[in-house]
Amino acid sequence: MGIIHFLNVNEGDCIWIEHPSEHNTIIDISNGQEVTNIFESASSSGNHNQKNYPVNPIEYLKDRNVSTIFRFVLTHPDMDHMDGIKDLFETFEVLNFWDTENTKVMDDNMSWGRYDKADWDFYQEIRTSLSSPKVLNLYAGQKGKYYNQTEDGKSGADGLYLLAPTTDLVAEANKSKDYNDCSYVILYRTGNNKKIIFAGDSAEKTWNYILENHEEDVKDVDILIAPHHGRKTGGNDEYLDVLNPKLTLFGNAKSEYLDYSSWNNRGLDHITNNQANCIIINTNGESGMDVYVTYEVFAKKRNPDTFYDETYGGWYIMTI
Repeated sequence: MGIIHFLNVNEGDCIWIEHPSEHNTIIDISNGQEVTNIFESASSSGNHNQKNYPVNPIEYLKDRNVSTIFRFVLTHPDMDHMDGIKDLFETFEVLNFWDTENTKVMDDNMSWGRYDKADWDFYQEIRTSLSSPKVLNLYAGQKGKYYNQTEDGKSGADGLYLLAPTTDLVAEANKSKDYNDCSYVILYRTGNNKKIIFAGDSAEKTWNYILENHEEDVKDVDILIAPHHGRKTGGNDEYLDVLNPKLTLFGNAKSEYLDYSSWNNRGLDHITNNQANCIIINTNGESGMDVYVTYEVFAKKRNPDTFYDETYGGWYIMTI
């Protein structure tokens, strides 16, 4: 069980899991730079334009009195998943760092756009760290203390089960230079038997492997964090029919790239950061998981009986 924060961080990913063990897991970071953006006002129509109002995840964590990150998971080495990693590690004590054994290189003379080269350089430094944080290169099916085993070797602990990548997927990604194919995919099992999939930017090769080797684990999940922010390039042709998620969360991307039709054609419920801003899920409920969003206008449109809960800093919209 735990509380999941799916943060609105521009066109990128950042997820925070508050575990009952009091461990904090952060999966990816984006919009972590100390910048101030000024945008036009939000719309009250179907497009709520909340991607124009991203949060800085470092400030979000500081505001909630986080001091230590037990594990930081970098799903794969794309800049929209490590935008602010240097500031994150310098602001908080990070104990464990999950990293794929990718061989990606970046041209020092390239244009970095909205990203900071210092984040890439820092990433290269910490992934060879011999002290703190502890660097872990984990693969599908691995088990270990704290992430899915207790001190005495029993299943559970923080409930994180690795579905991908495999050594073969990483090797293929290093050869093809398509690093989405070596993305972590993590199944989070809650104490009340709910299943949540954190899909990173996983694409066809990854989901071909998962459906062939872990179909029972991913069948009929409760929540899916959509692969590749919900883009058409995420997943494969069959995965949604197997996962059949009760609710899917989309990140931010231009609408023409998002795969709305695959969800709509199957009658699958989905919410985007662009609609809801940040999305908070309390997995601890006896009757199900309570979902909150931080944008009031969307909450009232989604659920006219919504109410604000100070504990989660959001507006209640549904229970799964």
